[in-house]
Amino acid sequence: MSAPARTGSGTDEGEDRPLDLQIEDYRRELTGYCYRMLGSAFEAEDAVQDTMIRAWKGLAKFDGRSSLRSWLYRIATNVCIDALNGRKRRAVPMDVNGPGAPVAESLREPLPDAEWLEPMPDARVSTPAGDPADKAVAKETIRLAFVAALQHLPARQRAVLILREVLCWKAAEVAELLGTSVASVNSALQRARATLNEHGVSEAAPGTSPTMDAAHTELLMRYMAAFEAFDMEALTALLHEDVEQNMPPLELWFRGREDVIAWMDTGPGQSCRGSRVAPVEVNGTVGYAQWKPSGPNGEFEAWGITALRVEDEAVTGLSIFLNTELFEYFGLPRKLADKPELWEPKEA
Repeated sequence: MSAPARTGSGTDEGEDRPLDLQIEDYRRELTGYCYRMLGSAFEAEDAVQDTMIRAWKGLAKFDGRSSLRSWLYRIATNVCIDALNGRKRRAVPMDVNGPGAPVAESLREPLPDAEWLEPMPDARVSTPAGDPADKAVAKETIRLAFVAALQHLPARQRAVLILREVLCWKAAEVAELLGTSVASVNSALQRARATLNEHGVSEAAPGTSPTMDAAHTELLMRYMAAFEAFDMEALTALLHEDVEQNMPPLELWFRGREDVIAWMDTGPGQSCRGSRVAPVEVNGTVGYAQWKPSGPNGEFEAWGITALRVEDEAVTGLSIFLNTELFEYFGLPRKLADKPELWEPKEA
């Protein structure tokens, strides 16, 4: 069995390096796969490390009847399915809470981080030297909306949909990996597609999301400049009328430019005044890391990672993740003073 490589950086065909060295070549694409399965950047990293360890220990049993890639995906799938057994799905605030809370009531007691979908740095699943088409697929299929929708699927359906729709494996190859029949794979794929449709994701295949381009980056820079200046007029001009904001691990979410601006201008978001930000590539979109002047003598401390949803030259979504442990995962310092070159004044 040899599955097509849609989101990877190499192939084991004709490879003459030792297998234990070849295994490491698949870390990025396996991270993307495990992230889509688990909805957590940290759990994905742990699952990939577990996969690697099992593979290294089992190399003597690898007989070459399948490709190295297929063998690794079989191990990773089993690791992820085991991790998902008996566990609640990870969610976004819109899943667990009813209509958005009024701004004045938005700061409720946070839920545990393990309840929420986590963001993923693009660099962890896509290599700069990779094929542009493969990079586009990798980015597009880690969009927050898509990964959130996947969490509604049972574990095996989730694996089938990712392998068939994202990685473009044949039904027979997926059936062999899962130890089931082609008919069962096709049935699981049909049910998975129906569930995604119910959650507003019409297709899992590439090409369904707006292409990120220089215009999106330019909009991000304008947004960051307006945010650092805390210029409500400039921010209002960049937000779509129906923009949504959510902020895990808080349950809060609300919809509408008026509420988002009110939250920042006169609500709890006032505490972000004077923050510093730096751009990040997160979940296939543009975003930024934020440090608040909340430390001793106004020292800038890690606060959150924000992913923007951009459509029609406007910001339509703000997902703000307040887990500061993510900063290390994104290669960012907890205190801006530790790496001051990250921040340079931006023109509004």
